[in-house]
Amino acid sequence: MATGNINVSVENIFPLIKKFLYSDHEIFLRELISNATDATLKLKHLTSIGEAKVEYGNPFIEVKVDKEAKTISITDQGLGMTAEEVEKYINQVAFSGAEEFLDKYKDSAQDSGIIGHFGLGFYSAFMVADKVEIITKSYKDAPAAHWTCDGSPTFTLEEADKKDRGTEIILHVSEDEVEFLEDAKIGGLLTKYNKFMPVPIKFGTKTETLPKPEDAKEDDPAPTEEVDNIINNPNPAWTKKPADLEDTDYKSFYRELYPMQFEEPLFHIHLNVDHPFNLTGILYFPKLSGDMSMQKDRIQLYQNQVFVTDNVEGIVPEFLTMLRGVIDSPDIPLNVSRSYLQADGAVKKISGYITRKVADKLNSLFKNNREDFEAKWNDIKVVIEYGMLSEDKFYDKADKFALYPTVDNNYFTFEELKEQIKDAQTDKDGKLVVLYASDKDAQHSYIQAAKDKGYTVVLLDSPIVSHLIQKLETSHENTTFVRVDGDHVDNLIKKDDNVISKLSDEEKEELKTTIEKVVPKETFTVQVEAMDSQSAPFLITQSEFMRRMKEMQATGGGGMNMFGNMPETYNLVVNGNSEFITKINEAENDEAKEGLIKQALDLAKLSQNLLTGEDLTNFIKRSFNLI
Repeated sequence: MATGNINVSVENIFPLIKKFLYSDHEIFLRELISNATDATLKLKHLTSIGEAKVEYGNPFIEVKVDKEAKTISITDQGLGMTAEEVEKYINQVAFSGAEEFLDKYKDSAQDSGIIGHFGLGFYSAFMVADKVEIITKSYKDAPAAHWTCDGSPTFTLEEADKKDRGTEIILHVSEDEVEFLEDAKIGGLLTKYNKFMPVPIKFGTKTETLPKPEDAKEDDPAPTEEVDNIINNPNPAWTKKPADLEDTDYKSFYRELYPMQFEEPLFHIHLNVDHPFNLTGILYFPKLSGDMSMQKDRIQLYQNQVFVTDNVEGIVPEFLTMLRGVIDSPDIPLNVSRSYLQADGAVKKISGYITRKVADKLNSLFKNNREDFEAKWNDIKVVIEYGMLSEDKFYDKADKFALYPTVDNNYFTFEELKEQIKDAQTDKDGKLVVLYASDKDAQHSYIQAAKDKGYTVVLLDSPIVSHLIQKLETSHENTTFVRVDGDHVDNLIKKDDNVISKLSDEEKEELKTTIEKVVPKETFTVQVEAMDSQSAPFLITQSEFMRRMKEMQATGGGGMNMFGNMPETYNLVVNGNSEFITKINEAENDEAKEGLIKQALDLAKLSQNLLTGEDLTNFIKRSFNLI
């Protein structure tokens, strides 16, 4: 029996502190399972090159919980260790066996799937245990070894009678960590971190239903049996070649990732690159709602099939964090700060690759099956529009396939839209005017008025529309966007060259003065225009600039606080050619005129969802009186 002091390798401590600090005790299980996986995959590699003269077989990792003894054990059937190797790899903290193995076999082991890098994973066991044992037997012809440590710098190492190859780690769980002795807790951690580990992991048993015997009666229960419960899928879809997978395989894997998600994904993107970095994965476009904050943190990040996090900010471009799926890369520095990630060259290359791959996939879908792409547009537009705003390289590609649907469900690219409106929608300065609606129901009367004039109205109803049109106006010269109820829709709400005013200039001024006595001056600016007599007598519009700044401020960016503090102001456009104006002018007294003006104003406010509270109550009461 030997005793001694654990040798802490000081020169390796600082990079460990920097890169491998644990913030959650549950990580211990992930690390120990990773070590067991490494031991198994190392043996697989050594047998494949003929260096280990043993039968590899069908090894698995087994996890057991003994609540009575207060222990958790993790057993593998990997290459094991001799007593000398225990001294070398366990007693020298931060001396990584995986690192040394990869260096020794660097030419043949690059694709072996070995996980460990820093050599501190084993000691995570002491976050939950006050004593840890290792019972291990090497694949070499050497006695088994039994190592014990109670968390202090001292250990014992003696010969053991273990006959089978591999390693068993026994954790004696401390009193304040007994939650880890619950089967449900351990099962949950294994599912969370080790669901796709490359070596089968056994945890307990499960009941399986067997086929009924041929002579069984219809109401006889089906026979059952207890079988090993393998909790992981060692060969997930992203580790396979796209050519080996069917569409059903991708959908099946999506359900495996998100068992509570009942809707099928719209389409997938298979990532597979080995130069200048290693990256595999599958990204899915789900159906998205307008609430972007609810969509994030669904992509799972793995390193060699070990789950790391579902917060992929800094690795995946922000606009793509609304997607779902898996990214697996050994080249991502996992245990560092976000600022380090953002500055890391490899991470920037990975982020750029993912952006390019997604853009190419979308462009391919658009070109190959435009009808299907149009059908899916409303479910994917938030991601694409967000990407166009936040990533210039993505914008350059997306500008070719981003769609602009009209209120009548016709879909145009931007170039197609400009061609559609070039002869009919040009302002006095020669700019193309893109009329858009943000809410088909709320702006219905304005949309209908525009359509009656023969104009094309685009439906832009995503939550970032104000930011998007700023970008589009900057990118496409000589083009301006105006909301269909905005104050610059000259051809819709102001004098038309073909419309003759029924009122003289003096009558217009008198009408304006009459109306200004009734409507609140701090809210409305009154203007009297000659329009088609069938148009509404009163229309409310708002400054395109002010509304856009307020909307941009509400969704982040754009505008200053001053816009939030300024009162809402609107234009009240009065159609001087309306028959209703004649009724106002012919009213028998000022009180009657005021009643008509208030009623018309409230109707205009109602069409813009501006009529609330006491004003709405008074409007209803006045309407009943008129009836």
